[in-house]
Amino acid sequence: MTDLPVYRVTLAAEWIDYNGHLRDAYYGLAASYAVDAVMDHIGIDAAYRERTRGTLYTLEMHLHYLHEVKFSDELEIRSSVLDFDAKRIHVGCLFSCARVEGAVASAEMMLMHVHQGDKPASARMPDATLGLLAELKSCAAAREPFAPGSRKIELKRR
Repeated sequence: MTDLPVYRVTLAAEWIDYNGHLRDAYYGLAASYAVDAVMDHIGIDAAYRERTRGTLYTLEMHLHYLHEVKFSDELEIRSSVLDFDAKRIHVGCLFSCARVEGAVASAEMMLMHVHQGDKPASARMPDATLGLLAELKSCAAAREPFAPGSRKIELKRR
């Protein structure tokens, strides 16, 4: 149980821009669905959310566009637990398609476990989830370099 599921998505025609490429926003949508699969895998699924009112919120997302993705492509997204603590999970997603060797995009997300009440607040994840996250972080896929790494978005002045 140390491997996360691979999320697969067939591109919809409305996701394609005037250049015949996947629109920027749909990389984020696909990554969000991949995180849903991660949530189900680590026990923060629909039943958990209904029973506890606990869920994950995305605090930050970084996307890197590495190769063009076209309408004919089917995306596969492999997720890895890059790091975690009692309340947060740093997830990496690598996008690939059969037409291109290597990753076509990558996404990194910082997720926070939140109890949704009158005033939503961060909350410790269940011990079972933390144990599974430890296993996932130590698996081979998580130990491989995740590239390109996130960086601060800025204009460098000369």
